[in-house]
Amino acid sequence: MRNVSLALLALLVIALAAACGSTTKKSASGSKTSCAKSDLNLVTAGKLTVGTDNPAFPPWFGGTPKSPWKVSDPRSGQGFESAVAYAVAKQLGFSKSEVEWKHVPFSNSYAPGPKSFDFDINEISYTPARAKVVSFSDSYYDVNQSVVVNKGTPIASVANVAGLKGFKLGAQLGTTSYQYIVSKIKPSQQPSVFQQNIAAVTALKNKQIDGLVVDLPTAFYVTAVQVPHSKILGQFPSPPGGEHFGMVFQKGNSLAGCINEALTHLKKTGQLKSIQQKWLAKATGAPTLK
Repeated sequence: MRNVSLALLALLVIALAAACGSTTKKSASGSKTSCAKSDLNLVTAGKLTVGTDNPAFPPWFGGTPKSPWKVSDPRSGQGFESAVAYAVAKQLGFSKSEVEWKHVPFSNSYAPGPKSFDFDINEISYTPARAKVVSFSDSYYDVNQSVVVNKGTPIASVANVAGLKGFKLGAQLGTTSYQYIVSKIKPSQQPSVFQQNIAAVTALKNKQIDGLVVDLPTAFYVTAVQVPHSKILGQFPSPPGGEHFGMVFQKGNSLAGCINEALTHLKKTGQLKSIQQKWLAKATGAPTLK
């Protein structure tokens, strides 16, 4: 009987050791961050603070502009990025009234240091360099760059990337559009850079530059609304691995993981695709310049 008791005791010790070992392993691998609304790492408790630039342009944002917003109003829920932001907020448990929009200049969004927003959504392309100082969400939109020109100008007859080399091109400073000009097109003339895209659009309209490089959906808005008698000359081939927009967070913010869970749900249920079809359906079909 004593031997049986000792044997049972030994088994119990082994079982407890195994259990302790299992718990330690789970802890060592990193416990899962809670995505409960009350546990989120937020700038203001109970509020989801979302940053974007001002003016906020279609098709990314929509609605009638109301102070302080110009051109459109991110608070409207209209436009692709506004709709995506509110869909993500809903997944995290926030009502529309609990989402607060904040003006953040484009170049400030991915600059190093503390952030005044929980995430920024502003057609910000993921790059390894940016990811060293801020955190990115997974892709909410895969994008191609494109070039807009005035109809009837010499550049309007160009049929490939090499043909763009002799022309004056422009883009917003700090964007992947500008990087595409200098690293891929490599024009013979120094490209023009602008603090905001609206200034670059005005330069194209006034024919101070021959071509404006922007992401494709923005190009459709430029040609439809901002620059009369302009056209999309073409879009550029996707770089290896593609280019995508991600939401931006202060480096290391655990909120990014919760946003990724929300995006995964929106993709699986088809909600993200529906939002894209509603607001970006017309932003397709440009020829590819090779």
